[in-house]
Amino acid sequence: MLELILLICVIGAGTWGELCVSRAMKALGEVHDFRPAALVQFAWRAARVGWMWVGISLMTVAFFSLLALLSMENVSFVVPVTALSYAAGAIGAALFLREKVTKQRWLGVLVVCLGVTLVWLSRH
Repeated sequence: MLELILLICVIGAGTWGELCVSRAMKALGEVHDFRPAALVQFAWRAARVGWMWVGISLMTVAFFSLLALLSMENVSFVVPVTALSYAAGAIGAALFLREKVTKQRWLGVLVVCLGVTLVWLSRH
């Protein structure tokens, strides 16, 4: 049961963290100037965006959940199953970020989910 909770944390917190960071970066705009001083200035601007901190916090939860999960399960199980984050990411992008997800991408998500199902069924 703990493994399932950790898996949900890895997928859920990781995906939501990425979505929040994406939202923050869209609010900041593209990086066009890659000189060190400009990058530092951009980093300071990013540090003042709330979505960035929410995203980093969620991604931290996901990282430590992944470490805990890897201490209990085989990496050959954990890594493929966490690929469900691709499905969660596509759903989150469509609903949270209002991105247009094409039919081809949804088909790719379906293929990933079928692969995860095969890995999950091989667990026992």
